Amino acid sequence: MAKFEIFLDRSNLYRWRLRAGNGEIIAVSESYTTKFNARHSVAVVKTIAPSAYIIDLV
Repeated sequence: MAKFEIFLDRSNLYRWRLRAGNGEIIAVSESYTTKFNARHSVAVVKTIAPSAYIIDLV
């Protein structure tokens, strides 16, 4: 099962990463100064992702 992980990066800022069920990292966020903002970003992504378009740039 996929999961979001919130972690501190080398600059001591919060980020999240999305891991696939096989453990592979498939997305990493920008950095946030608070854990609250990182968690809020996860909630936003979870809300908008199901309706996001796929744009093929190749």
